[in-house]
Amino acid sequence: MIATSPPLVLIHGIGLDRTIWDGMLPALEADRQVVSYDLPGHGVAPDPLVEPTLRAFADHAITVMDDHGIDRAVLVGFSLGGMVNRRVGMDHPDRVAGLVVIASPHKRSPEAQRLVEERATATARWGMASTIDVTLDRWFTPEFRDDQPEVVADVRRRVLATDSEALARARHVLATGVDELVRPNSLPDLPLLVMTGDHDSGSTPDMARAIASEASSGEVVIVPGVRHLGLLEAPDRFADPLVRFLARSGRLPG
Repeated sequence: MIATSPPLVLIHGIGLDRTIWDGMLPALEADRQVVSYDLPGHGVAPDPLVEPTLRAFADHAITVMDDHGIDRAVLVGFSLGGMVNRRVGMDHPDRVAGLVVIASPHKRSPEAQRLVEERATATARWGMASTIDVTLDRWFTPEFRDDQPEVVADVRRRVLATDSEALARARHVLATGVDELVRPNSLPDLPLLVMTGDHDSGSTPDMARAIASEASSGEVVIVPGVRHLGLLEAPDRFADPLVRFLARSGRLPG
């Protein structure tokens, strides 16, 4: 491991767990420490959040870093995780060597905001099963669902096995937390890479460009041919730009 390479901390999205990163780990672990963890109430993690806020998720990420003895890291966040790492960057810039935001939302249109709030309400009232089919359609391309039904089935199983209260908390934060990340509460001047799929309807290419524009060093990569869960469909298409970004920022102290 190169001593001057800051560690990576990987933060997944709603209803998933740390295994979402497995396809990218061989490329990421070559020269640095990599830590992935389960969000509160997801995977094997308990749900210790006192209140469902983006800042609570960000504080939890700092606790994970402390538990692993990490003073400063590049934070890689997918979807809700990309909101969490931006909040960490705003609240604790001294702990962040760089940010990678993948398939994460920014300011929504009124109609898009209404839809995401309706999904959050449905999850809180009836559980994730009430929206899982629509969710999987937004997450995967039809071609991938036809070619890899076992992967889609595994994602469905993991989502439905996630604690219902934790899912409701997370969806509430996804729906309500974006405004606190938008100007004038802009990101600190940190190395920033923003990626999303060209067919991601909830974290669109325009959103990715808007996020990148809020940091002077922001870079954008639009990944072709995938929807929201491109990390599973085509992990190399995300890992390769990420590795190049890390090589450019690898001289930052950890």
